[in-house]
Amino acid sequence: MRKLLAEWKGYLMSGISYMLPVVIGGSLVVAVPKIIGLIFGITDYTPYKSGFWFYMNEIENVGWIGIGLICLVLGGYIAYAIGDKAGLAAGFIGGQLAANTNMGFLGALVAGFLAGYTARWCKNHIHVGEKYESIMPLVIVPLISTMVVAIVLGVLLKGPLTWINVSLVAWIKGMSTSNVSTVTLALIMGAMIGTDLGGPVNKAAWMAGNVLLAEKIYMPAMIANVAIAGIPLGYAVATTLFKNRFSPEFLDTGRSDWFMGFVGITEGAIPFTLVNPLKLTPINMIAGAAGSASAVALGATAHIPPVGGIYGFISLQNGWAYLVGLAVCALVIGILAPLAVDFRDTKSEDDTTSAEEDDIKLDFQN
Repeated sequence: MRKLLAEWKGYLMSGISYMLPVVIGGSLVVAVPKIIGLIFGITDYTPYKSGFWFYMNEIENVGWIGIGLICLVLGGYIAYAIGDKAGLAAGFIGGQLAANTNMGFLGALVAGFLAGYTARWCKNHIHVGEKYESIMPLVIVPLISTMVVAIVLGVLLKGPLTWINVSLVAWIKGMSTSNVSTVTLALIMGAMIGTDLGGPVNKAAWMAGNVLLAEKIYMPAMIANVAIAGIPLGYAVATTLFKNRFSPEFLDTGRSDWFMGFVGITEGAIPFTLVNPLKLTPINMIAGAAGSASAVALGATAHIPPVGGIYGFISLQNGWAYLVGLAVCALVIGILAPLAVDFRDTKSEDDTTSAEEDDIKLDFQN
């Protein structure tokens, strides 16, 4: 069972890795024209039928097309990870079916696994003569895998998955519009981002925020962005405030973490956390939760797809609160991490960590 779960995680992470550029590219192409308009006090481009603002609207629409491809890409490349190229067609079709019928990312996940495993089964169990081998990847596998997706996802599971996804979106939307509930959501998502730094829990929180961009719900993505940027910044701050607690190698890594935090790459914190995961993982989680909750409590609000990294404040209302959240997150780690762990003597810590990781099965890799 453990091996199967590890395989599923790998397939999911593969799909997410292909989805990342689509989400980031689409979000930025939406955000840039929005920000330009906000600078000039324009929040709606629809009245403009020509000229500069009309073209800004056209550019923004291209970005929304990218965001709308999230489910298609996720379903297709999960299927690709499982069944290779033969699974792509059914995965893409199932992912788009999920997007068109409000099954959302849950439907895309089901489509990807269905298409991938069906394509794999076809390749392993259906054998044709040598003369007809060329029709297998072109006709037989796409036909059977797409038909399975159509029957299972388009007929049997369409109603339940649509209900689950619509209910989930409504619940998150409700939490995003209530101050108390949004802070609670921020605490949960911020802690998830700090849990495994790019692993499945981290990516689950990230994906929950970013797939909702297609529903025009922006707050969860902003919440995740605070912890994503704030955690590597925390170790950069730690190496600045407590230089005598770090080896020269870690001081160099801390300097690179200024960049990691600036652009929003949580994995920049992994080298530090691996020194002693049992002590540093809870600190990362506390920092992520505190930073995200602080930004929300102080009034940071996203009305357009938020940009990640430190410069993400330009895409937000009350962007100063976002910066305060980053500072809170960074200071929690910057102060607590050097007090909890001595990063100068990493050899003995690594030996201890290896034994501990064998026991508790922590995983910090995508």
